Amino acid sequence: MKSLHYYIHLATLLGPLAICASPIDRHALVTRHEVTLTNFDAANPLSVGNGQFCFTVDVTGLQTFPEAFTETTPLGTLSDWGWHTIPNTNGWDVDNFEFKKFPDLNGRLVPYCDVPGNKKTPEIQWLRSNPHRLHLGQIGFVLKHADGSLANTNDLKNISQRLDVWNGEIISHFNFDGEPVEVETVCDPKSDALAVRVKSPLVKTGRLALKIHFPYGTGDVKTADWEKPDAHQTVLVQKKANHAEFTRTLDNDVYFAAANWTRGAKLMKVGQHQFEVALPPTPTGEENADELEFACAFFKEKFPASNLPSFAQTKSASQKNWNSFWQTGGVIDLSGSKDPRWFELERRIILSQYLTAIQDAGKNPPQETGLTYNTWEGKFHLEMHWWHEAHFALWNRLPLLEKSLDYYQKILPRALGTAKRQGYAGARWPKMTSPSGAESPSPVGPFLVWQEPHPIFYAELCWREHRDQATLKKFRDIVFQTADFMASYATWDTNTSRYVLGPVLQCAQEIFPKNKTFDPTFELTYWRWALETAQTWRTRLGLPREKKWDDVLQKLAKPSVVENKYAFAETTPDCYTNPKWNTDHPSVVGALSFVPGPQIDVATMQNTFDWIWKNWNWPDTWGWDYPMLAMTAARLGETDRAIDALLLDTPKNYYALNGHVYQRPGLTIYLPANGGLLYAVGLMAAGWDGAPKKNAPGFPDNGQWTVRWENLRVAP
Repeated sequence: MKSLHYYIHLATLLGPLAICASPIDRHALVTRHEVTLTNFDAANPLSVGNGQFCFTVDVTGLQTFPEAFTETTPLGTLSDWGWHTIPNTNGWDVDNFEFKKFPDLNGRLVPYCDVPGNKKTPEIQWLRSNPHRLHLGQIGFVLKHADGSLANTNDLKNISQRLDVWNGEIISHFNFDGEPVEVETVCDPKSDALAVRVKSPLVKTGRLALKIHFPYGTGDVKTADWEKPDAHQTVLVQKKANHAEFTRTLDNDVYFAAANWTRGAKLMKVGQHQFEVALPPTPTGEENADELEFACAFFKEKFPASNLPSFAQTKSASQKNWNSFWQTGGVIDLSGSKDPRWFELERRIILSQYLTAIQDAGKNPPQETGLTYNTWEGKFHLEMHWWHEAHFALWNRLPLLEKSLDYYQKILPRALGTAKRQGYAGARWPKMTSPSGAESPSPVGPFLVWQEPHPIFYAELCWREHRDQATLKKFRDIVFQTADFMASYATWDTNTSRYVLGPVLQCAQEIFPKNKTFDPTFELTYWRWALETAQTWRTRLGLPREKKWDDVLQKLAKPSVVENKYAFAETTPDCYTNPKWNTDHPSVVGALSFVPGPQIDVATMQNTFDWIWKNWNWPDTWGWDYPMLAMTAARLGETDRAIDALLLDTPKNYYALNGHVYQRPGLTIYLPANGGLLYAVGLMAAGWDGAPKKNAPGFPDNGQWTVRWENLRVAP
């Protein structure tokens, strides 16, 4: 059911005839973008999940052939809470790290946990890779030929696998040794549990079984270490024939798993951490069921296997959850368009909604590969939190973003401590971190600053939805402490009588030297927007404007202009003549993208955008750069190029069959691209503050695009 807000907004944009428009057929929209695989495709594993737990499978519907994915996307079973720490026998702690001091503009020495030359000492490696997300357990099939030998991927025939995104289910079919195998895989929406039902004559012959294998933890990309069986423990307790409870101990970390299965099947321990579930072979002439149902869940605390939902219950709960997800959130229908690219853009939109909902909606900020496998030693990056989750607010799914915002309150004491150690006021948020909020040593991360305004942006998104005192009180400390740091970080330049940002500073376009760079255009503009927004929060709370913030706002350096274009940073006057600078993120256009661009001159940004469009080294960009460009184009009125940016034909903007976006070896999925796409198209469809008063102001008005949308929110 559409909200009154939707009708009022749409009527304002389109006039009274808009209310008479028929509702979008959401089922038809979503189901036309189901994913179908017809061969063993190691580049396109599929996943089920609930935002805090995710299970990734091969074409068998389980993790049967994980070795086939070592060079592509590892098959993981990851959760929001499942972390592991290798014993710290040396007592390493980032707070006791040998900080390197860098002079700011006025010569004040500021300590940072720098890693000169990106060296990897044992201390640095331990601090970077602990804690790391943990692969909770591998669950697959054991498929045996008649002679008892194990199957390989080439033995699977007549493969057909379908991701039913409307119901959140993976349905798999294949033949093995001439026998059909049908598999259904679902995830419980409220617990970290998966359930599977397999139907095949192979079940009753004992040639198909389920296997469970528990690994040791690692921060490596593979997320599981199978070479250290003696470094962890698995204790099995069976209170009933078809129930099992496992206690998992990895060093000082403990978690639990519980499983149940079809009556009559037996659990066998086949290795130190390996188990199999199978029905015993049926004697010739006797009948036996050819179905096997299995459920497995993972917990931080003990949970009885007898309380696990059945496959039927899990499937029903999954269907109800996903049907509600698709029927109540925002939606964009492009099917009436004449531009042949409509289908591909719509496919990316649908699959990105599914992927971010299963991977990016936990209580912690997500890592770039979500809950599929580890990147950057299993840590997450706070500057990417925006690109993963901000779109939930525009798509009327704000609670999925709000779940992770308590994290900032949790780590506020550490952020305050970081700022204090460096001689700043307020809270300095880390870049590469973990649930503790501890900074990871790096030659880049500790110097990055564009994540600092993000919490103010999140708070503002929540305010725009709720507009109540409870929201103001909830985020008050986060907004004010963030603004205090931002104002304190701005350094007074006595030579030019203004406040500047940096040095030392690593800007979003990370190729510039941190000890020589100051006043990058994007960061300056985001700083200005966030400080002014923080002042607005003071006004909403009935408080006077903060004098220090106003002083910085009034005297903050303005972005430098070179040849009628915005300089990437004030310290790069040759940015348009030296080709070594037109690589990495084109973040200069970010000053007018999701950031509304206070004091940005439209004509100058138009010149900037035009030059970047013609001259940038696109193969060296990243997946969120294209939605950033699209938002800039939309705000400039360059709506044709907004579409072109979203669909730019370049290696890191390729959306695979499963909806994931490849970046490079080891980073074969990249969820900031999916989340960025959703924010951009949401902005383009529903508009932004001050957008032209027409439907879909960010889409081309050339007769080639027909954009129907429901239940989206206007962007700042």
